[in-house]
Amino acid sequence: MSNALAIAHVTQALALLIEANLQPEIDMAVKVEPRKPPADPPAEPTITVFPYQVTPNTSQRNNDLPTRSSDGTLLGRPAAALDVHFLISAYGEESELVGQRLIGSVVRTLHEIPVLPADVIELAGERPYLTGSDLAEAVQRVRFTPTVMDIDETSKLWGMLHQTPYTLSVAYQAALVFIEGREVPEPARPVERHTVRVAPFGAPGAPQRPGASGSPAGSPAGPTSGPASGPASGPAAADAPEAGVPGGSVDASDTPKEAPAKADASKKAPAEVEAEADADADAPAKGPAKAGAPPVKRSAKKTASSSRRSGGSRTSGTSRTPRSRKRAQPGTDTDTES
Repeated sequence: MSNALAIAHVTQALALLIEANLQPEIDMAVKVEPRKPPADPPAEPTITVFPYQVTPNTSQRNNDLPTRSSDGTLLGRPAAALDVHFLISAYGEESELVGQRLIGSVVRTLHEIPVLPADVIELAGERPYLTGSDLAEAVQRVRFTPTVMDIDETSKLWGMLHQTPYTLSVAYQAALVFIEGREVPEPARPVERHTVRVAPFGAPGAPQRPGASGSPAGSPAGPTSGPASGPASGPAAADAPEAGVPGGSVDASDTPKEAPAKADASKKAPAEVEAEADADADAPAKGPAKAGAPPVKRSAKKTASSSRRSGGSRTSGTSRTPRSRKRAQPGTDTDTES
């Protein structure tokens, strides 16, 4: 960074840079002056360096914002990033093309040395009117770039120079030139104590374990592999009444899913199912029948269970069982159903 003398220091350093690099093409004494073109053209060879415009640098103009906190405390020294536009003009004997020779030397010098050297900056700072300038301490060096100007822009530029005749000139832009503020911010307080806190995953204020699903601790990782308990299987399940079915009738849409044991039984061949039904029908009654006892009838619930074993068709309100031969037992009155 540099102070408010940066613009004048760059102008003086540019004039010294041009003057030091006129040789070997120019073998005459040439005056290089940091001022605007004169109203009366000089007769001796002369080069003028005139900063005709200063503009903010668009790429660095907001890099130092904000410079103060909400309470007004200075956080950083504000610095203005500027571009300085120079007009370099040449004068001399027209018959010997002195002005053109001087402009050619200027273009060659700034194309060969586009960055302002540190030794030239220090030499320019020795001028008494630049005492106190700190441009030599700036980290950012000033670079010169030629500026393209058409006839209209050139006419407007020379029109601002009242009663100044036009002469052959070139325009260059110097970037970046920083002008820093005078106020120095208070340094930040140093770190007095380093605190390190260690906590396991899942603790209050600690992050979750990587890959965790977010479920609370102790909860199972996922659903169980199967039902904890299924419906009862075996003869007891076959004889049990079905809930929601009046009169033992079975509807296919109302029948719950059967247990794996029942599914295995339904896979039996029709011949095996018919043999089991005949064996049940031909089995003798337990104990002699009592005199006057009512005839024994097979319940509709038993019939529905036999229908499930045989895999027969089920319809709402009715049930069908395989045909079986009924044998009358002595002393037993049996009601046959088809």
